[in-house]
Amino acid sequence: MTTLQPPIEQVWEIDRAVDDLVRGEAAWAACGLAKRRELIERVHAATAEQAEAWVRAAAAYKRLPEGSPLLGEEWITGPYPVLTSAGTLASTIGALEAGRSPVDGFSVRPAPGGRVAVRVLPHSVWDRLLLSGFSAEVWMRPGVTKRAVRSRAGLGQRRPTLTGGVGVVLGAGNITSIPVLDVLYELYAHNRVVALKLNPVTDGLFEVFSRVLAPLIDIGAVRILTGGADVGRYLVHHPKVGHVHMTGSAATHDAIVFGTGEEGAARKKAGTPLLDKPVTSELGGVSPTIVVPGAWSEADLRYQAEHIATQKLHNGGYNCVASQVVVVGSDWPQKDRFLAHVRRALSEAPARPAYYPGSDGRVEGAVASYAGAERIGGGRVLIEGLDAADPGPALTSEYFAPVLAVLEIPGDAGTFLTEAVRAANERFAGTLGVNLIAHPRTIARLGSSLDDAIADLRYGTVALNAWTGVGYLTAAATWGAFPGHTLDDVQSGIGVVHNALLLDAPERTVVRGPFRPAPRSVLHGELALSPKPPWFVDNRTAATTGRRLVDFAAAPRWSALPGIFASALRG
Repeated sequence: MTTLQPPIEQVWEIDRAVDDLVRGEAAWAACGLAKRRELIERVHAATAEQAEAWVRAAAAYKRLPEGSPLLGEEWITGPYPVLTSAGTLASTIGALEAGRSPVDGFSVRPAPGGRVAVRVLPHSVWDRLLLSGFSAEVWMRPGVTKRAVRSRAGLGQRRPTLTGGVGVVLGAGNITSIPVLDVLYELYAHNRVVALKLNPVTDGLFEVFSRVLAPLIDIGAVRILTGGADVGRYLVHHPKVGHVHMTGSAATHDAIVFGTGEEGAARKKAGTPLLDKPVTSELGGVSPTIVVPGAWSEADLRYQAEHIATQKLHNGGYNCVASQVVVVGSDWPQKDRFLAHVRRALSEAPARPAYYPGSDGRVEGAVASYAGAERIGGGRVLIEGLDAADPGPALTSEYFAPVLAVLEIPGDAGTFLTEAVRAANERFAGTLGVNLIAHPRTIARLGSSLDDAIADLRYGTVALNAWTGVGYLTAAATWGAFPGHTLDDVQSGIGVVHNALLLDAPERTVVRGPFRPAPRSVLHGELALSPKPPWFVDNRTAATTGRRLVDFAAAPRWSALPGIFASALRG
C-alpha cells in the first residue's frame, strides 16, 4: 500500500481543520436544543439562497446543457432533499425542546415478523397533494416496540452535551445532496463535529457547500476540505479523528479500511483492519427490479418500461441504487413485448455525457463479459439471456454505469415471486435497495404473500411500484443497507443516514407508489393523482417542476401549488 502523504501545506491545512473541530466540539456541546434548531433553520435558509448556484455548479461538472430537462435531477436530488431534511430535523428538535417525542403525530402500526412500522409519508397535507398515491414506512427491527420507538427517537439530541468527538465524512461524487445530508446526520444523530472531505469531482461545489453549511462552520462544528486520495488517507488516519463515514463502493471501502493490494487482501482475510476506528458507510450494489407477471395493458407496459429506464439511467446510471438487473418471468406471455418497450425506453432516453470517472471502462468490461450484450446507443448496454445457473458478473459486480441486464425466472406470479426474492437475497451483491413492480390485480391476488415477500427481502429500502430513490428523497425515511454487515463483508454498508426523525434501531424503509400515472390511475380506480413523476428521465418539464419544488420546500405555501401542478401535468 502506498504511504504517500499530501504536500506539507495540505498537511498543515488538515491539521488546522481537525484542531478547529476539537475546539468546536466544546462549542457544539454548549449548544442547547433551541440553538441547534436555530442552526438547522439557518442551514435551511442558506440552502434556499444557494439553490440556483448549487444547480449551476452540479450541471457544470456533469456537463448538462442549459435548458435541459435533465437539470430537474439536480434540483430534485441537490437542494431539495437538503431543504426537506433540514425542515424535518428542525421539527424533530422542536419536539424534543417541548418535551415530546419526534414521533408524536406519526402513525405507528404492527408490521410482519414482530416489527412495528412508522408511517413517514404522507405526513403533511403537502405530502398528500404533491405525492398523491405514494407512501413510505420505516420498519423497525424485530422486537422494537411502539413505546420504544417513541421513547428513544431523538438519538444524540436526547443528550446533546454528550458529544461524539471528531468525525470524517468522505463525500460522494454523484448525487450532490449526499455530502451535506451526511454532515447533518453526523452532527444531529451522533453529536459528532465533522470534517467533510469532498470527492474531487465535486470540488466545484466547495463555495456553495461552504455557504450552505456556514452556520455550522462559524461555530466550529464543520470544516470542508478538498484534495485527492492522499488527503483522504491522511485525514481518516488522523489521531484526533474518532469516526469515519463514507459513501462509495465496497471496493473503495475495503481500500480505506484494509488497504490495497496483497497486503490489504491479507488484512481483510485475517479481519485486522488498517484503519483502527469505527467506520459507517452507504455503499452501492447490484439493485434488482422484480417485475411480477400479470395481465398489463399496452400503456402499462410502456409506462413501466420508462420507469425501469429511469431506475437505470437517472443521473446517467451513476447512482448507488440504480437498477442493474431486471428480473422477469420466463413464462410471462407479455415478457417479450415488455422487454421491447424497455429497449425502446433505454434508446429514447435523453443522451448525456459519461461524466463519472471510469464509466467507459466499466461499460466495456460488461460488454466483454457477455456475447449477447447489445449496445443501445448513447453508451448504453442491454444484456439479455443471462444463464440462470451461471449469470456471470451482472449479479455480483456493480457496474455504476448505464448497463442493464435481464434475468428470467419461471413460474406463475406466486412461484416467480418466491424464487425472485430468494435470488435477490442470495445471489445479488449488496442490500441497498430492491424494486418490485406488480399490477394492482396481481397484488390483490397475492394478498399476504406479497407482504411476506417484502418482509423477506433483506434490503435497506424496498419499493413497490415506485423507485427506491423515492425513499432517498423522503426526509424522515432511513437510507442505507440492510443491517448486519461487517467490515470484512460490508456489502452495501453499515448504518443509516437521513432518518430526520432520528429513529433508533430502524431496519428498512418500505415505499409504495401508484402502478399508473394520473389520469389513467383515476380511470382505473387507483387513489392516486400523481402524473408522471418529475424524476423520470423522459419527463419534459422536469427542470421547471424541480425548480418549483425547491422554491416550495424553501417556503411551503398554497399559492405555489398551481404552478407546480401545471408544470408536473405537462411532463
